[in-house]
Amino acid sequence: MSSVLKKTDVILIGAGVMSATLGTLLKELAPEWEIKTFEKLASAGEESSNEWNNAGTGHAALCELNYTTEKADGSIDISKAVNINEQFQLSRQFWADLVRRGLISNPDQFIRPIPHMSWVTGEKDVDFLGKRFKALSQNPLFQGMEYSEDKSRLKEWIPLMMQGRDENEPVAATKIDSGTDVNFGALTRLLFDHLKTKGVEVNYRHSIKDIKRAPDGGWIVKVQNLDSNRVERHHAKFVFIGAGGGSLPLLQKTGIPESRHIGGFPVSGLFMVCKKPEVAEKHHAKVYGKAKLGAPPMSVPHLDTRYIDGKKALLFGPFAGFTPKFLKTGSNMDLIGSVKPSNLFTMLAAGAKEMGLTKYLVQQVMLSNAQRISELREFIPDVKDEDWEVVTAGQRVQVIKDTPQGKGTLQFGTEVVSAADGSVAALLGASPGASTAVHVMLELMQRCFPQQMPQWEPKIKEMIPSYGKRLSDHPELFQELFDATADALKLEKIAAVRR
Repeated sequence: MSSVLKKTDVILIGAGVMSATLGTLLKELAPEWEIKTFEKLASAGEESSNEWNNAGTGHAALCELNYTTEKADGSIDISKAVNINEQFQLSRQFWADLVRRGLISNPDQFIRPIPHMSWVTGEKDVDFLGKRFKALSQNPLFQGMEYSEDKSRLKEWIPLMMQGRDENEPVAATKIDSGTDVNFGALTRLLFDHLKTKGVEVNYRHSIKDIKRAPDGGWIVKVQNLDSNRVERHHAKFVFIGAGGGSLPLLQKTGIPESRHIGGFPVSGLFMVCKKPEVAEKHHAKVYGKAKLGAPPMSVPHLDTRYIDGKKALLFGPFAGFTPKFLKTGSNMDLIGSVKPSNLFTMLAAGAKEMGLTKYLVQQVMLSNAQRISELREFIPDVKDEDWEVVTAGQRVQVIKDTPQGKGTLQFGTEVVSAADGSVAALLGASPGASTAVHVMLELMQRCFPQQMPQWEPKIKEMIPSYGKRLSDHPELFQELFDATADALKLEKIAAVRR
C-alpha cells in the first residue's frame, strides 16, 4: 500500500448517473474544485444506470399509476405525482441547458419523445382511471393528457395491445404525447465525457476498501486498483457515495451515526424483450398498468418502446427475483455482510412485517417462462412466445429504516443519507431515481454545502430557471420552460387535446 496521502476536494464513488449529475453541477458552480471519481467496473453507467438495467422511463408521473392513490372517500390523491413531475422538470431544464451550451451534444443520443400511457381493464379500475384523469387534468403539469374508453380510439393508440382483445372487456387508457424515453446509460457516459474535459479524474477498475474520518474532519478513502492490486489513500473534504446497491455497505464503513438503523433488501429484476422490428413497429408508447392486489409498487407492469443503440425494441416487465447480491456484479455475501449490530433489529422487524413481499418474491422466482408469457398476454393478447426473450435487469436495494410509522419500515423511493456536518453523503433506494437526479443532487447540495449555496444560487437559476419555485403554481412559467426545453431536447410540446 502506498504511504502517500493524495489530497483532493471531492471524491465521487461510483460512475453512475447520480455521480455524473453531481459532478457536472459542482464543476459548473465551483470550477476550481478538484474532483476524483472511482468506479469498480471498466466504464461509466454499467450498473443501475445502464440502459438494459432499467426501464428507461423519464419518470414524470404521467403514466405510473402507483404515484396516485384513491382515498377512502373515493377522491384521488395526486400530491406524489405532482411532486415527481416537478422534480423531473428540473432534470429537463438542466439537460436542455447543457445541450444549448454545447456541453453535451445531440440530445437524441439519450432522450426521445415517447407517449406515456396508463392502461386498465375491468370496471373498477376503469372507474379509478377516469377519476385519476380528471384530478390530474386540473393541474397545469399534466396538460395534454387524453382519456378514452373507446375501443376504436384505443386501436389507434395501441394497435398491438388491442389486436385479439375481447370486445366486451371494459378497458380504458390515458395518453400524453410529451412523455420521454431516456437512455440513462448514454446520458451518464456523455456527462462523464464532458467532466473529463473539465479536468475531472475518472478512475475505472478501482474498488473502495475503506472510508475513515480524517483528523481534520475530512475523509480518507482507501482505494484498490483492481488491475495492479496497488492500494492508495486519498483525502477529500467531501465524499459522495453514489454506488447504487453498493452504497449501503460503503455508508456503513463511514461509521457516521446517520448510517445506523438502516438496512437494505435487494430485489433483482427481469424483463421480457422483443427486438423483432416487425413487432416493435406496431407499438409506440410506454404503457403502465396497475399492480396486482398485494404486489409491491416496484412490480407495476409496463410495456415500453425503447431505443437502445439506435434500434427500437419492446420491453415488458418487471418480474422480480431475489438474490443476496446488492449489485448485479456483487457478491452473494452482500446481504449478510450488511447486517450489523446497529441495524439487526431494524432488519428483523422488517422481516416480520414484510411477509407479503417475501411471498410475492418467492412466487416471482418460481415463475416459468410460460407463466411470464401469460402475464404479457394481458397486455398483448396475440403474443407469440418465440418473439420474446428474458433479460436480467439491474439490482435494486430497497431501503429499510426506523420511521415514526414503526421499526424496520420498507421504503420505496430514493433517499439521501448525510453526515451532520455535510462532509459525506450517500444515495440509497430505487425509482424514480435517475429521472429526478437533478432534484436529488440539488437537495444533497443544500444539506452538504449550506455556506456555498447562497452564492451558487444565481448560477443554478441560470441553468434551472424554476429552481426554488413550484411550476404547478406558475402555469405560464411552466408552459414557457416546457416549450423551451422541448426545443432544446427535440421533444414534443404540449398539444391541444382532442376530447
